[in-house]
Amino acid sequence: GGSYPPPQLNSLGDYVLYHRKEEHPSGSQAWLVGIEGDGDREILNFGAQAKVSASWFPDGRRILFVVEGGSHRRLGVWKLEDESVSWLLEDPARNVEYAFAPPFVGPVVVIEMERARVRATLLHPESGGEDSLPEAPGNLVPLAPAGSGEWIGLRYDARHPVDLVRFDPLDPTSEASTSLTGLQQRTPIEPEELAPAEEFTWESVDGLEVRGWLYQTGSTQGSRNAGTIILVHGGPTSHSEDRFNAEVQYFVSRGFNVLSPNYRGSTGFGLAFQESIKEDGWGGREQEDIRASIEALIENGIAEPGRVGVTGTSYGGYSAWWAITHYPPETVAASAPICGMTDLVVDYDETRPDLRSYSEEMMGGAPDEVPERYRERSPIHYVQNIRGRLLIIQGLKDPNVTSDNVDAVVEELERHKIPYELLTFEDEGHGIARPKNLETLYKRLADFFTKTLTDKG
Repeated sequence: GGSYPPPQLNSLGDYVLYHRKEEHPSGSQAWLVGIEGDGDREILNFGAQAKVSASWFPDGRRILFVVEGGSHRRLGVWKLEDESVSWLLEDPARNVEYAFAPPFVGPVVVIEMERARVRATLLHPESGGEDSLPEAPGNLVPLAPAGSGEWIGLRYDARHPVDLVRFDPLDPTSEASTSLTGLQQRTPIEPEELAPAEEFTWESVDGLEVRGWLYQTGSTQGSRNAGTIILVHGGPTSHSEDRFNAEVQYFVSRGFNVLSPNYRGSTGFGLAFQESIKEDGWGGREQEDIRASIEALIENGIAEPGRVGVTGTSYGGYSAWWAITHYPPETVAASAPICGMTDLVVDYDETRPDLRSYSEEMMGGAPDEVPERYRERSPIHYVQNIRGRLLIIQGLKDPNVTSDNVDAVVEELERHKIPYELLTFEDEGHGIARPKNLETLYKRLADFFTKTLTDKG
C-alpha cells in the first residue's frame, strides 16, 4: 500500500519511519527500516482496522504515535532501545485530534478539538504532567518553545487570517500575543469588515445534533441578502472551522449568508462522530445532515425556500451533486460542484490507485464487492431529477477526481436534456488554487448564484 504521511528520516540519519495499510482499508501500521535497507519491520500494529499515525521525537530514538480505533484516540511512545510501548493518554473523554513533538526540545503538543475549535495542551512525556492553555478567542496551535517561557504558534479565526505569533502559554490571549509577521498592518482590511463565524446547531433526521459555522451578511456594513449558500467541506475526513476563508468572505460581501456544515464523518467532534459516516457509506445520512441544515436555516428565517445554493470541492462537490439530484428546488435551487465525484465506479477506476482504499473504507468494499451501493450512491444515476440550475467546475489535471467524472455526467445530462454550465481550468488539479483562477471562480460562482437566487430564473 501507499505511504502517507511520507517516510520520515530520524535526526541521527540511521532509520526511516513509514506507514503501510495492507491489512484492511480502514487501518494503517507503522514500519521501521534502516537507512541501508536492513531490518525492515513492523513496529506498531493495533489491529487491522486501527489507524496508526507516528512521528519521530527530536532524539531520533523515540516515536510518538496516535492510534485511531474504537471510540477514541490514544497517544503513546515507542522506544527504539527495547521496542517498548508506553501510553501517555488513553482517556475516552479526551478528543485528541493529533499530537507532535517540537523539532528541538520541549513538551509534546497535543491538539484536541472542542466543537471544531482547537484546544491545545503541553504534555511532558517523562513525567506525564500536562499544562493546559487558558481558553482564548479563536484558535491557537503551539509550534515550538521560544525561550523565556514563551512559545511560537499559529493563531487564527474567521476575521484574522493565520498568523505566526509569539505568546506566553500562561496568558495566550490575543492581546498578550505578538505577531511575528505584522500581518494586520500589511492588509487594508480591518477585522470588523469581515463576517465572524457563528456556531449554528440543528437536529438531523435521526435526532443527531449537528453543527456548522454560519456567516451572515447582517454582520457587515452595507449588507444585502442575495440568498444563502451552503459551502460543504471536502474529505469527508476533515472539518470546517472558525478560520479565515476568502471564498466565504467574498460571498458575504456579495450579499449571501453562508453556512458550512460539519456533517457526520467530519473530524473535530470526536472519533465516534467521524466514524459514523461508515454506517451508511457515502451518500447516506451525512447528506441528510446537510439537507436538515438548510431546513433549519429556513425555519430560523435565515434562508428562504427557493433561494439556497450548494457548492463545495471534492467531497463537497459530490455533496453538491447529491443535493441538486436529490433535494427539491424549494430546498436547493442551484448547485455548483467543484471537482466532485459523479459516478463512484468511474471515480474508483480512474483515481490514483492509493486512494482506492479510502473509497473501500467509506463504502464497505470495492465496486465489485458492493456494486449496488456504488450505483445507488452515484449522483449520475439521478440527473433526470434535476430541477434547479447547475454549474459544473473541474480542474482538467485532477488526479484524484478525474475529468472522467465530468465526461460521464455530461453525457447523461445531454441524454436527459438537462441544461448546465461548465467551467474548466486547464492548469488546475484537485481543487482550484491559483490566484488568477480563484478570481475567476469566485466571481463566476457569485454571479451564478445571484442570477438564480435573486432573479429566480
